[in-house]
Amino acid sequence: MKWALNLGRVAGIKILVHWTFLFLIGWIVFTEMGRGSDLATTLLSVGFVLTIFLCVVLHELGHSLTAQKYGINTKSITLLPIGGVASLERMPESPKQELLIAIAGPAVNVVIAFILWLVLPPLTQIPDEAFFARVTPANFFYLLFFVNLMLVVFNAIPAFPMDGGRVLRALLAFKLGRVRATQIAANLGQILAILFIFMGFFSNPFLILIGVFVFFGAYTENMMVQHLDFLRGHLVREGMMTNYVTLTPENTVRDALEKLLMGSEHEFIVELDGNVVGTLTRSQLIQAVKEDKTNTPVAEIMSRDFETFDVKDKLSQAYTALQKTRSPLYPVLENGRLAGVINTDNINEFIMIKSALVH
Repeated sequence: MKWALNLGRVAGIKILVHWTFLFLIGWIVFTEMGRGSDLATTLLSVGFVLTIFLCVVLHELGHSLTAQKYGINTKSITLLPIGGVASLERMPESPKQELLIAIAGPAVNVVIAFILWLVLPPLTQIPDEAFFARVTPANFFYLLFFVNLMLVVFNAIPAFPMDGGRVLRALLAFKLGRVRATQIAANLGQILAILFIFMGFFSNPFLILIGVFVFFGAYTENMMVQHLDFLRGHLVREGMMTNYVTLTPENTVRDALEKLLMGSEHEFIVELDGNVVGTLTRSQLIQAVKEDKTNTPVAEIMSRDFETFDVKDKLSQAYTALQKTRSPLYPVLENGRLAGVINTDNINEFIMIKSALVH
């Protein structure tokens, strides 16, 4: 994720903090200043929030490490003002695996709360409103106990793609299948997201951010699952483009610009006698023009680090890879030689045609 600070790795997983997290810290400091708090009280409040987000990291590690047991790696965990996001390489299609992965996160918060309950002296009376109004050294860990309980309850809300929504989808998928289960869970998630947004205008504005995140997250994953269902059983050969423009390493930037202007291609495959040697994007061409390299061979500016697909690979795998890497296109090989190219636009057109044929 762009504009994120890398805090290091845990079990090979990058822990990132998005720059918007600073808004949360700033809001806490501003609130404490408005109360007239001294520096020690302000730092304690900031420390409390950072401790909460440590619990959030452990929560996301619960998801990630459980996913690793099923061969699903996690690229990173990113902390946002509204919580944490674990970037799993893929979601499991097995309802049982998704159920266990979804439950693992809240289970970590249950364990944290249980440990705090064991070590903290029992409260002599039921906490009143003043107890929760301000963080103090005396109530720090008691508040942390209640926050972890709240995280468990909040994540149990069946607002897909939150944990509760994923649990709901997994349970529905046992009977209805993944596609139909996702549709139901996503629709419910979007309804609850609208409710979050509405409540946010009258209470906590962070509910608005959560509602927006849930609404678009549910929509995106619902579309992804439906698209992958349309692609199931199809090979890259069926979705690739065979009518495309290529360049040779000896072609100059000027030659590439002429082809760019004459056609609809924005990216090019650079090949020599049927062997792919590089890829070239429009942005690379524009940068070369700015640097006055119009007579430079494209071999000097092309990307030599690229991935390819074989014509016999699954089309769903190509679609997933294109969605994750945002690479503009992939060369497609047959017996090691260039046979076509594939990009997101072409796969989307393939999906639209299949969808139209079904309906």
